[in-house]
Amino acid sequence: MKSLTSKSSIIVRIGVALAGIVALGMSTMLISYWLSERAENDSLAINVAGSLRMQSYRMALLAIDETPDAAQWLNAQQKIDKTWSDPVFIPFLNEKPNISELYTRAADNWRTQLLPEFNKIKEKQSALTDQEVQQLIETHIQLLDALVQTIQQDAEQKVRSFRLVQIIALFATLLVSAVVMYSLRVKVEQPLNQLTAMAKRISQGDFNHQIPVVSQDELGVLASTFNLMSRSIANSYDHLEQQVDEKTRELQQSHNALQFLYETAKFIIEHNPQGINYDEIISRLGKTIDVSNLELCLMTTEGNSPYLQIKPASDINAELCKKQNCSKCLSSRGVVEKTDGTAIYRFQLTRNDRHYGLIVCRVDEQKLLSPWQEQLIQSATDQLAIGMSLKTDEDQSRRLAVLQERNAIARELHDSLAQALSYLKIQVTRLNKAIDREDKITMEDVAGELREGLNSAYRQLRELLTTFRLKIDGSGLKVALESSIEQLRAQNSMNIHLEFALSNIPLTPNEEIHLLQIIREASQNSINHSGGKNLDIRLWQNADQAISLTIADDGSGLPGSPEKINHYGLAIMKERAKHLGGELMLSNQSSGGVLVSFEFIPDFIKIRQKSGIITSDIFNDLA
Repeated sequence: MKSLTSKSSIIVRIGVALAGIVALGMSTMLISYWLSERAENDSLAINVAGSLRMQSYRMALLAIDETPDAAQWLNAQQKIDKTWSDPVFIPFLNEKPNISELYTRAADNWRTQLLPEFNKIKEKQSALTDQEVQQLIETHIQLLDALVQTIQQDAEQKVRSFRLVQIIALFATLLVSAVVMYSLRVKVEQPLNQLTAMAKRISQGDFNHQIPVVSQDELGVLASTFNLMSRSIANSYDHLEQQVDEKTRELQQSHNALQFLYETAKFIIEHNPQGINYDEIISRLGKTIDVSNLELCLMTTEGNSPYLQIKPASDINAELCKKQNCSKCLSSRGVVEKTDGTAIYRFQLTRNDRHYGLIVCRVDEQKLLSPWQEQLIQSATDQLAIGMSLKTDEDQSRRLAVLQERNAIARELHDSLAQALSYLKIQVTRLNKAIDREDKITMEDVAGELREGLNSAYRQLRELLTTFRLKIDGSGLKVALESSIEQLRAQNSMNIHLEFALSNIPLTPNEEIHLLQIIREASQNSINHSGGKNLDIRLWQNADQAISLTIADDGSGLPGSPEKINHYGLAIMKERAKHLGGELMLSNQSSGGVLVSFEFIPDFIKIRQKSGIITSDIFNDLA
C-alpha cells in the first residue's frame, strides 16, 4: 500500500490542483451566469418605469385639452394601465421589498388620486386649480423618479457584484496557478532536469553517474530505475564490443558469401560451361568458407568416374582417386562420413533429375561445417548444376534446330533439284534409245530438253542457295525483309513496296524465318511468272490479333493449273504456313494479278490465351 500511495502522489497532487482550477472556473462561470440572468431585465424595467413619467404628462395634457377626443383619451388610459401591469415588474415585486413598496405607492397614487382627478377635469367637474393639478403631477413624478432610481441602483449593485466575483475569481485562479506551478517546478521540473542530464551523460558513455533520490513518488521511482539501468549498462558494456565484433564477422561472412554467389553466377552466365574455370570457382569457394580441402568431380550421366576432377594441390591421393570407381561417393550423397578423424561432406550437382557430378568437402572431425558454410556450398553446387543444365538444354535446342533445318533443306531439294534431276535422267534414257536408233530428231529434241532442264535446275539451285543463306540477325525481321527486297529489286525492274506494321509485336525466331521465306518465295514467283510491274507486300496484325500477310502483283494472274508454276516453291510455302498454324491462299484479283494471303496466330497470343490473360487492346491499335 505504501508503494502504491507513493507512486500515486504526483498524480494525486496534479489531479487535485487541476480539479481545483476547474472547480473555481466552473463556480465563477455559474455565479456570473446567475448574476447576468438576474440583471437581464433591469434595463427594460428602467425604461418601462421611466415611460410612466412621459405617459403621466400626456394624460395630464389630454385631460386639460379644450377639444377632447374620447378615443385618444381611452387609448392613452389603456396604454398607461398596460404599462403599470407590465410583467417586467414582477421579479422586483416578489424579490425586492423596497422596489415593491415604491411601486405600490406610485401605482396607488395614480389609480386613487391622479387618474380620478384627470377624469373629473376631462368631464369639467373638477374644483382643483391648475396649480393644484400641477402639484399632484409633480408628486406623482417624484414617486416615479424614486422608483426608477431604486431600480437603477439595484441594477448597479448587480453589476458591482458581478465585477467583484470576477476579481475574486481572477485572484483565486492566479493563486492556485502559482501554487500548482511552484509545486510542478519543485516536484516535477527539477527531477526531470536531473533525469534529462543523466540521460545525456549516459548517451555520452558515462554510466557511473547516479541521481540522488529525495522522494518516493513516480519520479523518485524513475530516478531509482535510471540508477539501476546505468549500473546494468555499465556491467554489460564490457561485453558489447565483443558481441559487435562477432556480429561484424557474421555480416562480413554473409557479404562474402553473397559476393561469391553473385560473381559465380555472373561468371557462369558470361562463359560457356565448357570454358568455365572450375578450378578458380572451387578455389574462391574454399577461401570464402575457409576450407582448403574441396574437390569437384564432373561426370556424365552414364559414367561412374569423373571426366574432370579439381582437387587440392596438397592432396597426394588425387591420382589414385581418378583411377578408382566413384560409386561410393554417388551412393552416399547427402551423408556426412567420418573416417580417421576426417568428416566428409558430399554435395550433388543435380538438375531436373539429371546428375552432373558432386563437390566433396573434407574437414577435421572436430571442426564440422557450420550451417552457413553448408548452405553456401549447396548454393554454389546448385549454380554449377544450373549452368550445366542450361548448356545441355541449349545443345539440345541447337540439335533440334539443325534437324529441322536439315529436314527443310531435304524437302526443298526433293521438291526442286531431285525432281529436275529425275526429269533429266528420263531425258538421258530417251537420248540413249535415240542414239541406239540413230533418231536425230529425237536426239535434237532430247538435247533441247536437257539444255532447258539443266538451265532450270541451275536456276533452282541458285534460288535454293539464296534461300538457304537467308538469316535474321539481331536487327529483326523488318531489316531482313528490307535486305531481301533490295536484292530482288536489283535482279529485276519490278516496283516492290513493303508495308511493315509489326514493329511492336514479339515474334519468335521460328515465326520470323518462316515469314521471311514465304515472302521471298512468293515475291520470287511474282517476279518470274506474273509479268507485272508492281508488287505490294503488307504485313500487319488484324483486329482478331492474328498476323496477316498479303502479297499482290498486277500481272497476268493465275493460269488454270497454278500448281504447275514453280510447284515445289508453292508446296514449300504451304508447308511453312502449316508449320505456323495457318493456311496459304492464292487467288486472282478482280483488278488483275495474283493475291497471296496468309494468316496465323503468333505464339505470344496463344500463351496468353492458355494462361487466361486477356491481351491488351494496344495490339489492335498498333495494327
